[in-house]
Amino acid sequence: MAMPAKKPTITARRELARSRLFCIEELDLRFANGERRTFERLRSSGGFSAVMIVAMPDPEHVLLVREYAAGFERYLLGLPKGSIDLGEDMISAANRELKEECGFGARSIEPLTELSIAPNYMAHRITVVLATDLYPERLPGDEPEPLEVVRFRLDQLDQLLNRDDFHEARSIAALYMARDYLDSLSDYDITGSNADDTPLPW
Repeated sequence: MAMPAKKPTITARRELARSRLFCIEELDLRFANGERRTFERLRSSGGFSAVMIVAMPDPEHVLLVREYAAGFERYLLGLPKGSIDLGEDMISAANRELKEECGFGARSIEPLTELSIAPNYMAHRITVVLATDLYPERLPGDEPEPLEVVRFRLDQLDQLLNRDDFHEARSIAALYMARDYLDSLSDYDITGSNADDTPLPW
């Protein structure tokens, strides 16, 4: 079936509620075929962007953090992440969040992809980066309590998915994409060097 040639027209928009972080909007839409619908969407009040970090302290392991997830009212595992502050670039934000949440900085940070979540009613995007060549450094963050940092083998993602405390879609997608990206670097061997002795980024 052919996709519609013209996107719907927004005929009216209303702000229903606003908090420190979020704004709920109601949109009246007129579709190309004449149908009309009212949609609701959630936007960030500050228009912030965010970054998610696949941080590897060595070629086999990735760093996860265990923190309280208010939506599920329990502690869950996920990748370190956070907002990009005003005037801050994505690489600096990733390094800052990594230092705040995991106690490491990274000498190499490489953008991998950009992900969205629930795009039918949210416009939020997050940039996934690969951080390697880590070194110990901690910055104070805004977390209400220290986060537990967990090392997990990247080649055991199937075991990670079987846990009941790890199910965030963005973290799952980011880990698989990072693993596939690293697997694609076929010039490198498992000892951490390649044929011409150029070191891996970690």
